[in-house]
Amino acid sequence: MPSEKTKLEKTKSESIPPETVTPETSDTDDTSPATTNATASVDIASPQATGSQRGRFVPARASAEIERQLAAALAPGLYLVATPIGNLADITVRALSVLARADVIYCEDTRHSRTLVAHYGIGTRLEAYHEHNGARERPRILARLAGGERVALISDAGTPLVSDPGYKLVREAIDAGHRVESLPGPSAIMAGLTSSGLPTDAFLFAGFLPVRSAGRRSRAAELANVPATLVFYEAPSRIAASLADLAAALGDRPAAVARELTKRFETFLRGPLPALAAEFASAPEPKGEFVILVGPPLTTEVTDAAIEAALVIALETMTVRDAAKSVADALNAPKSRVYDLAVALRRSEDGDGGGYGDL
Repeated sequence: MPSEKTKLEKTKSESIPPETVTPETSDTDDTSPATTNATASVDIASPQATGSQRGRFVPARASAEIERQLAAALAPGLYLVATPIGNLADITVRALSVLARADVIYCEDTRHSRTLVAHYGIGTRLEAYHEHNGARERPRILARLAGGERVALISDAGTPLVSDPGYKLVREAIDAGHRVESLPGPSAIMAGLTSSGLPTDAFLFAGFLPVRSAGRRSRAAELANVPATLVFYEAPSRIAASLADLAAALGDRPAAVARELTKRFETFLRGPLPALAAEFASAPEPKGEFVILVGPPLTTEVTDAAIEAALVIALETMTVRDAAKSVADALNAPKSRVYDLAVALRRSEDGDGGGYGDL
C-alpha cells in the first residue's frame, strides 16, 4: 500500500447517462395550481429558484435554436464534427444541425455511430472511413465535395483527426480548394487535462505509447525535458505496463489516470507516477478507456556554483557563447544567467578585467 506521503487520490463520478436523468421533485405536487403559480411567478435568477424553475425555458429555447439552424442552408464542404466521448448529452446544437443537414456522414464504424444518430433521430446516411479503407475512399469523398455535397466526418468518439483517421483527407480537401470547417466539442484530452489537477498552461498530447516496453521507455525519454504536462491515450491491456515504463523514465512526477471519461463510472486516480504504477501493477486488468497525464519536469534551483563548475569544463574547449548555451541546456537554467557567469569566468581567467575575448 502507498505510504501516507504517496497516498493516492481517487474520485468517482456520480454522473447519470442522459437517458436515465429524472426531473427534480419536491414534497408538493408540481401539477397543483398552487405550485404552478409559484413556479410561474418565481424569479429564475433568485437563489431560491429550483433547478427545474431556473431551466424551465431551456427546452423551448434549445428547440427554437435547433429549428433555426436546420432551416438554414449548409454550404458545400467538409465538416469535422466532434461527437460525445461517452455521454450522449455532450453533443452540441450545431453538431446536431450539421449532421442532420449533411448529405453523408463518414465515420470509423457505422455500427458504433448509428447509436448516436438514432438517439437524436438523424436520418443522414452513414459511410465508413477508417485507416484500412482510407486510400480507396478519399477519391470518392473528394469527388463528392467537387460535386457540391456537404460531407460530415466524425470519429467513434471525440474530435476527428486526434488519434483518429482524417489528416490525409483534410490535407487533400484543402489542396483541392474545398471548404473545411471544424465544429469543436468533446475531447478526452481536454476533459482529462482540466480535471487532472496538473498544470494546464502548456501541454503536449503524445497519442498512444508504443506497444513494446523498450519503445515506450525510449519515447518517454524523448519527452522527459518537455516543459509541459504530457497526455497519453492507453488501452486497458497496457495501462499497467505503460505506467511502469513512464515511472522508470520520468521519475517521481505528479500524475493522473482518467478512466471512462464522461461515462457513468468515470474515475480519476491522482498521485505520484510511481505510486500510480504500483497501484495498477497490483490490480486486476481493468476495463474501459484511459487517459494518462504526467506533470512537467520538477524544477530545482541550480546554484551559481553548479553552473560555474560546468562552465569551467565547457570553457576549456568552447567559446563563451557556445559554453553558455551548452551549460544552460544541460542544466535547464536561464541562458542569460549562465552567459553572465561565463563572461565573468572568462574575465577572471584573462586577469585583466576588460574585453570580452573570444565571446
